[in-house]
Amino acid sequence: MSAHNTGKFFGEYRHSVDDKGRLTIPSQWRPKVDSEDNNFLALPSLTEKSVTVYPPKMIEQLYERFSQISMGNKDGQRAIRRIMSMAHNFSCDKQGRINLNDKLIKHAGIAKSVVLLGEASKFMIYDEVFYDQLMADDEAGEDLAEIAKDFGF
Repeated sequence: MSAHNTGKFFGEYRHSVDDKGRLTIPSQWRPKVDSEDNNFLALPSLTEKSVTVYPPKMIEQLYERFSQISMGNKDGQRAIRRIMSMAHNFSCDKQGRINLNDKLIKHAGIAKSVVLLGEASKFMIYDEVFYDQLMADDEAGEDLAEIAKDFGF
């Protein structure tokens, strides 16, 4: 990875999606364009309307997990089929932009403005309106300290 990207994703960034469906990745999250580490995998989030983007380091772990699901595991195979039917492999262009496929855009309800949220080893892409509502709902919910203590913070 480049000096900019450490394979870790932190912070919240707001960007617009252009007419071709491209959006810009924050500069500190980008690998070198000609690097072999310039390959990301976007999958639909399983818990909410968003897209989860995995860097090369995490893609290998995902492939390993998927390959461990038995061919006889009907529910597991169905889940893989549904997830991978929307999957999108991509690289950043020279301007640091990515282009999501239509299935992922529809799944996440992405309109014109998006929020990119770093979650340490991966990042999420949300429609801005949905994200703002999600955050407002979170703030009205459980005490953050109570939730964090369950994770050892």
